[in-house]
Amino acid sequence: MYLSHFGLHSAPFSLTPNTALFHALPTHITAIDTLLAGLAMGDGIMQLSGEVGTGKTLICRMLINRLPPQYDLVYLPTPAQCGITLQVALAYELGLQIEVDRYRLTVDIHDQLLQRKSNGRAVVVVIDEAQALADDALEMIRLLGNLETESEKLLHIVLIGQPELDQRLAHYRLRQLQQRITLRAILLPLTEAEAVAYIEHRMLLAGSCSALFSIAQARAIWFASGGIPRLINQLAHKALLVACSQQRDCIYQQDINIAIADTVAARQPSWLWWRWLGWRYL
Repeated sequence: MYLSHFGLHSAPFSLTPNTALFHALPTHITAIDTLLAGLAMGDGIMQLSGEVGTGKTLICRMLINRLPPQYDLVYLPTPAQCGITLQVALAYELGLQIEVDRYRLTVDIHDQLLQRKSNGRAVVVVIDEAQALADDALEMIRLLGNLETESEKLLHIVLIGQPELDQRLAHYRLRQLQQRITLRAILLPLTEAEAVAYIEHRMLLAGSCSALFSIAQARAIWFASGGIPRLINQLAHKALLVACSQQRDCIYQQDINIAIADTVAARQPSWLWWRWLGWRYL
């Protein structure tokens, strides 16, 4: 609605993860580099965790885009409800004929991975929303992680999930899987400086020729969002909508306030909030 009004050629704060708008912030680069390093070292099972809205899906897509050419990707976005479902999904992605006999299916997967390894290929399985996997599916991941030759793993698995995944892995019955996770990358909320740079970066890539958000306004968005990128996107998007609806060419503080009040998950203003923000400079 506001693209033409502000002279933008694309939506700067879409909630759909867009790698074209990726901003190389330290927490994101560290996560990607950690997982790529784990793959380079031949690790079997790795984990990426982060709170809701911290950018796990975007990092997942960036990781996929940066996979070296010798890796074959298996991406499983939907959590499996049981171990056999996960096993069948993997076999299907590997192009195998699905066997009713579970043991036969395991042998076929093992043989396929050996064949690919002999051809200089490696298979990476990326499992999104891993915190929602059934215990049986998590146990299957452990068993699949055991597929190996005498010197190297045949399957590399990346688990992507919310912090609840760590809570589940801490249970005694899942201790074997927990011990097999060799590398863990954690996405943290953005700092104040990172959030300001994030907003400026997105506006610039969307075609903005002027700084529509002042530094104070970007700070206000960061404070209300708690540094969560998804909330930053929501607040900035709503502020642009309000300013556009009022036919203004710049953002007022009242636009930020309306956006915050309209966002349930945002930290709502208080007198301490205004004192911290330094209202006299807004």
